[in-house]
Amino acid sequence: MFILMILVFVIGYTAIALEHPLKINKSATALFLAVTLWVLFVLGGQQILVNQNAFQEYLSQNPGGSFLDWLSHHALLEHLGEISEILFFLLGAMTIVELVDSHEGFRIITDRIKTTNKVKLLWVISIITFFLSSVLDNLTTSIVMVALLRKLIGDKKERWFYAGMVIIAANSGGAFSPIGDVTTIMLWIGGHVTTGNIIVKTFLSSVLSMVVPLALISLSMKGNISSVPQKNGEEGANPTSSLERNLVFFLGIGSLLFVPVFKTLTHLPPYIGILLGLSVLWIVTEILHKSKNDEERSRMTVANVLRRVDTPSVLFFLGILLAVAALQTVGLLDLLAETLDKHVGNLYIINVIIGLLSSVVDNVPLVAGAMGMYHNAFPPDHYFWEMLAYCAGTGGSILIIGSAAGVAVMGMEKIDFIWYLKKISLWALIGYLAGAFAYWALSVLVFHA
Repeated sequence: MFILMILVFVIGYTAIALEHPLKINKSATALFLAVTLWVLFVLGGQQILVNQNAFQEYLSQNPGGSFLDWLSHHALLEHLGEISEILFFLLGAMTIVELVDSHEGFRIITDRIKTTNKVKLLWVISIITFFLSSVLDNLTTSIVMVALLRKLIGDKKERWFYAGMVIIAANSGGAFSPIGDVTTIMLWIGGHVTTGNIIVKTFLSSVLSMVVPLALISLSMKGNISSVPQKNGEEGANPTSSLERNLVFFLGIGSLLFVPVFKTLTHLPPYIGILLGLSVLWIVTEILHKSKNDEERSRMTVANVLRRVDTPSVLFFLGILLAVAALQTVGLLDLLAETLDKHVGNLYIINVIIGLLSSVVDNVPLVAGAMGMYHNAFPPDHYFWEMLAYCAGTGGSILIIGSAAGVAVMGMEKIDFIWYLKKISLWALIGYLAGAFAYWALSVLVFHA
């Protein structure tokens, strides 16, 4: 049964990676995979456990307990509690971002970009994407920036190139921030990294993973972009006033930025902080629109915005994290950790390998697996966790299917996988390796890790 669980996981993982050719939503596959693995775990019984310590500890505290009691009422619920923290945080953050977007709050940024010079625009777009991703998340930022590119660039292939840099910049910006990427959120909520430390230790690497490709690409770029003609009266149908846009934008961004401060002050989990921010923003927008008619008010309320939240992505994270939790509980991840330590050994190289793997498959289960493998091996803010955040976050840029940002941009712009491989992948790989080398050099020479 142990071998069967591994085989089912590989098949399910392959189906997730081949979501587009198979035309089966990865959320459905992930949920089915998770349930199947836990059912196989139950059918396999106690004998398939690689490490019996957790079960024996449970029996010592509950003499009359059974394997099924431990599995369903202890192990599964413990994992579900940890996963729920991530899901509630994501749900709150995604709702705040959608609320800001529904009020056109992001126009504060997009309306200020005037240049048509190719190189200058590439740097402006990339830098905005980098820092916006660190505050929001790489998925949302990439969606906002692609929407911006459609207003700025008329030629499809030109826009594809800028969209490719948006993917690189969004993943780089999300890697150094505790709230910028799902994998970094997982490490942060799991207590493996702290806010100040992850920013200080990985900021330079994240910057290099974007700046190195930017500098190399800029050498061959010349001329101006083919801009999109502005339609008369395009600005006349704004659903919100300038005051409403500014208020909701700054309150929304402030709510996201306040979460690490809230965690530091209260020591409560981050999802409590994000729910606080959402509740405040919800109350403010209700008051803001209370005098409007029902039709106008309904478009701006949280109740309506919740329909636009990417619920399938939340369910995907639930499924894939539960699937990895099954493998962690059975002991497979401990076995994998021992194999990596035995045959690779060097933690820096292990992280680089994880980053390269994240370009082929989703980085969420990879980080979840690493967290399971090395859960008790390293203390918080150990260099392994920090480099894992960088590598898993930026390695996904190497292929367009390797990150949530890449998949989103691919869907919005219909970018061809082979085109991205030819035009963007090499630059992304060079940037990724440059940042990884910089992290290693800083750790050894400056921080003496």
